[in-house]
Amino acid sequence: MSQKQLSAADELLEKGLRNIWYGICPSSFIADKPISLRRCGYKMVLWRDLNGVLHALEDHCPHRGAPLSMGINMGDRLACGYHGVQVDHEGVAVSVPGSPGCKLEGMKATKTFPVEEKVGMVFAYIGDEKHPEPPPLVLPEQLTSPEFSSFLCYAEWKTDYRYVMDNVMDPMHGSYLHKQSHSMSFGDTAADFSIRETDSGFIFEKTGQRGINFDWTEWIENGTHWMRLEIPYPKTGGPGGNFHIVGTYTPITPTMAAVTHWRCRKVEGWQRDAWRFLYKNRLEARHWHVLEQDRTMMEKFEPDAWDREILYQHDLGLVRLRRRLRSLAQAQLNEMAQANAA
Repeated sequence: MSQKQLSAADELLEKGLRNIWYGICPSSFIADKPISLRRCGYKMVLWRDLNGVLHALEDHCPHRGAPLSMGINMGDRLACGYHGVQVDHEGVAVSVPGSPGCKLEGMKATKTFPVEEKVGMVFAYIGDEKHPEPPPLVLPEQLTSPEFSSFLCYAEWKTDYRYVMDNVMDPMHGSYLHKQSHSMSFGDTAADFSIRETDSGFIFEKTGQRGINFDWTEWIENGTHWMRLEIPYPKTGGPGGNFHIVGTYTPITPTMAAVTHWRCRKVEGWQRDAWRFLYKNRLEARHWHVLEQDRTMMEKFEPDAWDREILYQHDLGLVRLRRRLRSLAQAQLNEMAQANAA
């Protein structure tokens, strides 16, 4: 976002909307030792107890504010490395060794984050005071149906996460930035677009072209914000149907984003095994190359690029998405203001 003074809605969007699930990091990032990650305006500590169950708290000891991530994993709790205060997975200071029985003991003083692990990814629910309990974590069909096979792709880009969403909501850039890609070298380099409503969001699509190139993007709201697209594959891409990409994007800081994609294909039986082998040995490097083209472009945008745009018909989708996000942000702010005034 630009360096101009931000509105309250912009400030909220910069950190990320509340009351939804966010992709935090791959499950493989978290072993036995606590790790610290910044996401959605918070510094979080994540760790596993003795049974391997994942927990997440704000990385802040209620005593003096030391990072709990620098403490000791005691299973269902962390012992702060500064003064030994033990904070359990529910955010309660259950023991203060330096001053037993003090007012801090038994106090719930550290923010907790509900977490779930699905399809190789850690998801955390970022709620506000009015909505502490999460909705069910619902994944798109491509990540749950046994008819699909997927690969997780995670990266961190030095850009605002909203630039990443704008990029995905811009099918036309595939015909230019990615025109040398084996999967995006076909179709017209000029097109008209339209918006089609769905039960959970909308689809932004090329008019009169389907099954040729990067022809459409879907925005999904179901307790998590997802973006989905399909790219037809040439025969050299091996067995199976279209190449599906499911993505979710999380703010780390105003200039850093967690970018998560699953690369999916509808394949069964021997075709599944053949495609997974082909993907790891031939296709994965090509797909990383395409993502690197996006990353390099996004990271070179100036901070005030939003303020200097001259948009045209191809940009209807990202305009719609920006308006929707701003509407959601304003609604959350209004609800919190009414709750505080009551």
